[in-house]
Amino acid sequence: MKRLLLAVVIVGAASALLHAENWPQFRGLRAGVAPDDPALPDTWGSDRNGSDQNIVWKVDLPGVGWSSPVVWGDHVFVTTAINAKGESLLKAADGVEFGPGRLIARALGGTMGPDQWTPTDAHRWMLYDIDFTTGAIRWERQIQQLIPPHSRHTKNSYATETPVTDGERVYAYFSSLGLFVFDMNGKPVWSKPMDALKSSMGGAASPIIYKDRVYIVNDNEVQSFIAAYDARTGTQVWRVDRDEKSNFATPFVWEHPQRVEIVTKGSKRIRSYGADGKVLWELSGGLTGFDVPTPFANGGLLYLASGYPLDAVRSVYVVRPGASGDISLKPNETSNSHIVWSNPTLGTYATSALVYGDYYYTLFDRGLLSCHDAKTGKEIYRRQRVTMDATAFTASPWAYNGKIFAISEDGDTYVMQAGPEFKLLGKNSLNEITLATPAVANGSVIIRTASKLYRVARKL
Repeated sequence: MKRLLLAVVIVGAASALLHAENWPQFRGLRAGVAPDDPALPDTWGSDRNGSDQNIVWKVDLPGVGWSSPVVWGDHVFVTTAINAKGESLLKAADGVEFGPGRLIARALGGTMGPDQWTPTDAHRWMLYDIDFTTGAIRWERQIQQLIPPHSRHTKNSYATETPVTDGERVYAYFSSLGLFVFDMNGKPVWSKPMDALKSSMGGAASPIIYKDRVYIVNDNEVQSFIAAYDARTGTQVWRVDRDEKSNFATPFVWEHPQRVEIVTKGSKRIRSYGADGKVLWELSGGLTGFDVPTPFANGGLLYLASGYPLDAVRSVYVVRPGASGDISLKPNETSNSHIVWSNPTLGTYATSALVYGDYYYTLFDRGLLSCHDAKTGKEIYRRQRVTMDATAFTASPWAYNGKIFAISEDGDTYVMQAGPEFKLLGKNSLNEITLATPAVANGSVIIRTASKLYRVARKL
């Protein structure tokens, strides 16, 4: 009996550890790859008649925001910007064709240019803490209320930057407002208000945290910069100006045996900074007019992509640790002593790539998926159309349990087998627009749509 009880305790402890994976930042700790977990679902859905499959809870989210949810234990954090007149996104917007697919392009309380939306009403910037188990709002905090100081792209929002948490505090950053920090009970800890520096399309780059520091990149039309702050006090550790204009890529902390680097993307140069803010190495060539995809590392290599669709060259670079100085490729080179492989046409506009197992998967914004060897760049299969039903993807893909998941702008998640052959396995519909990348934690997928937040998990 004692042995049986011990076995039960061991199995229970192992199960608890299995489900204890947090998702504290944009794309999680492994750039979209979640630990395999039998509790994670392959199928889910919500139809217009109220019938739900594998949906544990759903909660209404007011306002407009394309930030991703983040998870720590039983806390789910998410931000939004609410028109102070109380208009919801779906009530206030017209659905129109934009770019490759159907997007919300105009809201009440503002005017719209060809690609820009200019507000005239005050907005309320909000941070929510939602109970992971029940979906109840544990607490909410208004961070600021004012008329947004700048216009934004119609595909963007005033709350696109994803918050980050270290389990002690949650850090909410908005490029037009600043950095605002709360403890896990919602008590304000410190804040760092910042000037609203004009960006051509609005903000999107999320903060990141590493040990005792928070890092932000703000690339804009006035004076771009990268800055480091003490995570406990908010004291600015350093700030370095950047020779860049508006960009939207979240920085990445690359920890490898030689050192720790803060890697940033840009339209002019990719740059890596040391812990003191000094540039360690930089890379130019093949970078596009607007930069969105987030850098990430896997298997000891750093993956970088840039792919604004109007530019002819949309490059991917894969870098090994230990670089210094200018590591740019010379004409007709595809690799050098620091760059393992490159590809001039593999970059994407909005989505970030995924390395899962031995393969580098590229989800192109217009609904195509390709696969390359992650270490050599060799093509495994060329671009395959995910489905004829969807032609627009903004959220980045994710993976677990031998499958790749990609959610379209229409809110349909397509499930594909991982490996050297493309195969579509299924489609999961929520019947609402989404541009936000989901979070995967504690045996669940947390999905944000235009008006709701969902927790989906396999119902045993």
